[in-house]
Parts: sequence; C-alpha cells; structure tokens
Amino acid sequence: MIDIFGPADLLLLVLGVGALGLKLWALVDAITRPGPAFPAVGKLSKPIWIGILAAAVLLGGTSVLGLFGLIGLIAAIVYLVDVRPAVREVRPGGPWA
Repeated sequence: MIDIFGPADLLLLVLGVGALGLKLWALVDAITRPGPAFPAVGKLSKPIWIGILAAAVLLGGTSVLGLFGLIGLIAAIVYLVDVRPAVREVRPGGPWA
C-alpha cells in the first residue's frame, strides 16, 4: 500500500498553506493601503503591487517547490518586509494619527 500522506507530504502541505496565507496577507494589506502612499515613499504603484501579489496567489497557490510558488513567495516577502513598513508610515494625519 502506498502512503500518500507521509511526514514529507504533511510538511509540504503545512508549508504550502503557510505560504498561501502569507501571500493572501500581503495582498489584503496592499488592497487596504492608500494608493498615493506607494509612490510617496518611492515604491511601485498600488495597482502594480496588487497585480504582482494577485498573480502570486493565483499562479503560486500552495506550491512551495514550484517556480511560480517560489517567485510569488519572494514577492510577498519583499512586500511585507520592505514596502509595507514604508507605506504604513504615510498617513493622512501624519505619523501620530
């Protein structure tokens, strides 16, 4: 009998679901940020980031070993580590609002 849900398969499933969650978090965060904040901090525009992250979710899915999955995961990490902190600082009432 073939064991299709062995430890390695379970690990890949957990990593894949985690990667999908990370990509979805980045996409939802990009959607909720104000559009003018992106160019104000010298980053790509909001529609471009939404397109990149939506493609990451749709093409990568839960894959962590495939090419599109890795590219999408890297895009989400770049957004969350570099773009998100910069865009969060731009608020209509300044940093204290």
